[in-house]
Amino acid sequence: MAFCAADQPAAFTCRPGVSLSPCGPASILPRVFGKSNHERRLRQLVDCHVSLVARILRNAGTAEADVEDDVQQVFIALSNRLDDVRSGTEKSFLIQTALNVAAHARRTAARRREILTDCPPESADSFPGPEQAAHRRQMRQTLDHVLDQMDIDLRAVFTLYEFEELTMGEIASALDIPHGTVASRLRRARADFRERVSGMHCFSKAEVV
Repeated sequence: MAFCAADQPAAFTCRPGVSLSPCGPASILPRVFGKSNHERRLRQLVDCHVSLVARILRNAGTAEADVEDDVQQVFIALSNRLDDVRSGTEKSFLIQTALNVAAHARRTAARRREILTDCPPESADSFPGPEQAAHRRQMRQTLDHVLDQMDIDLRAVFTLYEFEELTMGEIASALDIPHGTVASRLRRARADFRERVSGMHCFSKAEVV
């Protein structure tokens, strides 16, 4: 299996000018390896797809502080199921697992907020910094807010197509839905996204998909 350089950017980029902290293979390998007969294949898959998994988790609503732990969880799930995952379908398995992990994390976070407080804690991103960094943080926070309001199914298709640049066929395979359903959800997601961001001052017209 060839090393996938395309999935290994220096930082996880979700939109132009918005970057996330790297989550490199070295930080998770010791926790997911351990089955000697799986190690080589699993190592190749981590090298190839760790950045993709982290971006999907982040764009699906995983808190920045939880991204690394959830990346580990995704690859542990892959390790446990590796014998059942056919060669060539690993990427689809990882995408679906990452979306499931993120959905579970969102539900857990929502329950915590209901119990503890209606006001989420202030994030580290609120601290002042250089103007450009502050602008990127504002865009990231606004984007997160918009995505959080979208239907989960629409959001999954939208982020995989617009941010990860997967084809409709790849999305259909990853989510196990018909190609026509992908196209329909993407149209609805784009319209929903445009409507939500069109009046926001932090996005220019060129940035509205």
